Parts: sequence; C-alpha cells; structure tokens
Amino acid sequence: MSLAVVFAVVAFASVAWNVVSTIMIVRWLQEKGHKVNFVLIKALAPVYAHHYKRITLEEAGRVGPLFFHWIISINVTLFAGILAVVLLMSGR
Repeated sequence: MSLAVVFAVVAFASVAWNVVSTIMIVRWLQEKGHKVNFVLIKALAPVYAHHYKRITLEEAGRVGPLFFHWIISINVTLFAGILAVVLLMSGR
C-alpha cells in the first residue's frame, strides 16, 4: 500500500470525524434552544462551532471539547488530503 493511499484513508476518516463532531455540536446547540438551518448545515458549520465555543466559554469558563474535535478534524483532513494529492502527483 502506498503512502498516498494511507493519507487518503486518513483524510476520509477525518472527514467522518468532522461530520460526527458537527452533528454533536448542532445537537448541543438545539438543546440550548438555538435555531439550526439543516439545509445549509455544512456551510454554516464554522458558525455553529464558534457559537458553541462562545457559549461554552461563557458558561463553564473554558471551551467545550467538541470544538477541539471539530477544529482538529478539519485540520487533519486538510493536511492529509494535500499530502495524498502531492504524493499521487509525484507518483509515489
């Protein structure tokens, strides 16, 4: 198995991780009484994540753990995806 395939699998796994963390953030916001637009959920995911961050910071004095899951999964997806494409283009 080539290294490009490994990074592609990591990228797809982190996309799934991001989807799950986004759903958990949206459910948390709904439980707190905030309206959520399900038609544009992926476009508004950064807005919802930052609302979650702001609310948890105000309530508990620290940022909630779901925000870190969301932000790390986005960065892993970006990093692994770029590496997979670069390795595929270079023929490795």
